[in-house]
Amino acid sequence: MTESTGPESTPDTEVAPTPATPKPGAPKPGGPRPGAPKPHPVHPGEAHAPSVPVLAASDPSKFGRVDDDGTAWVTTPDGEHQVGSWQAGDAAEGLAHFGRRFDDLATEVALLEARLASGSGDARKTKTAAIALSESLPTAAVIGDIAALNSRLRAIIEHSDEAAAHAKEEKDKVRHAHTERKEQLAAEAEQLSTESTQWKVAGDRLREILDEWKTIRGVDRKVDDALWKRYSKAREAFNRRRGAHFAELDRDRASAKTRKEELVTQAEALSSSTEWGSTAASFRDLLTEWKAAGRAPREADDALWKRFKGAQDVFFAARNAAASERDSEFEENAVAKEALLTKADHIDPASDIDGARAALRDLQEKWDAIGKVPRERMQDLEGRMRAIEKRVRDAADSQWRRTDPEAVARAAQFRERVAQFEEQAAKATAAGKTRDAEKALEQAKQWREWADAAEGAVSNL
Repeated sequence: MTESTGPESTPDTEVAPTPATPKPGAPKPGGPRPGAPKPHPVHPGEAHAPSVPVLAASDPSKFGRVDDDGTAWVTTPDGEHQVGSWQAGDAAEGLAHFGRRFDDLATEVALLEARLASGSGDARKTKTAAIALSESLPTAAVIGDIAALNSRLRAIIEHSDEAAAHAKEEKDKVRHAHTERKEQLAAEAEQLSTESTQWKVAGDRLREILDEWKTIRGVDRKVDDALWKRYSKAREAFNRRRGAHFAELDRDRASAKTRKEELVTQAEALSSSTEWGSTAASFRDLLTEWKAAGRAPREADDALWKRFKGAQDVFFAARNAAASERDSEFEENAVAKEALLTKADHIDPASDIDGARAALRDLQEKWDAIGKVPRERMQDLEGRMRAIEKRVRDAADSQWRRTDPEAVARAAQFRERVAQFEEQAAKATAAGKTRDAEKALEQAKQWREWADAAEGAVSNL
């Protein structure tokens, strides 16, 4: 093999002092050197391949020589053979040149070893590159330990299949894990699409699933397409269900607004009523209906509630004012009844039963005419009144037992009293004064018992 040089310096040529006549079979000046090692290409996907190892320069004098006429020789276990011709300088420079070319080739081999060891590249491509380098060694224009280099390339070729199998296994594991994760995400999306009513939380989660989905790669294309269809279908179903929910909610709110407007109209009409009891009950019923009507749109609901509450406040403020006035009147009644009770202390049925009974009737008539007293005073005042009535009644009973001729007259008087109270009860009922009617009937009942007792005593004489 021969090597010639041209007038310009390139990575594969050296400048000769004087032009030389090419030997028969030598390449044209400036052309590539026969057997020169080709750089290992970096394939797509090997962007993270290890950097080129830095190796110490070899000693070409141990593995070859360059004759004075420029002929380059390399020594291998198979013997010595020519690898090229050096015409650009002396023999030492030529030997260094072919040694550097061997070092470049050794760097290529080291790079393949590093790539295979790190697992950063495609082991099959590494094997192909190693085979190509091994096949180029017999004709490579280099001087160095060719046998050792070839041994290293054979080791790369032998281990590439194992590395490729391991890489495939790892790739399959990753693909399986990524496929399984996407299946989990698709299943979660399907569950959300059919079950969740936490619309914001579920919507946010579906977006998170999509973001994670985009980061998961390496899934078989057909499987990935099928899983994507499941996720996409689930998300669309969720969006339809959520849209239907809010559409129905809008309809419900519109209906609630209409109903609350009606309730406000009724409340405002009742706000001026002075039928305190029945109107208060009506307001309670309206409030119950208000709560049952549901929520109207936010602004409308707030405005309607303000009107409703305002109508309530007008009514109950008027009722409270009336109650205050009534309580003041009742307090005056209590003072008047207190005065009656004080005057009633002179009633002495023991000395004058008829006078006592007459005084009691006068007291009772005035008592009833005064009217109601505050609730907290009622028990005390009524108790004191009942005590006077009982004192007179007990005295009358005692006299009645002692005076038989008068028993019939007393019985008649009792019956007359019963009639008077029953008449009072009838008038109170007609006037709508239920409590007054009940009180009169209770007194009539008591007088009827006395009349029955008197008549029974007369009949037993």
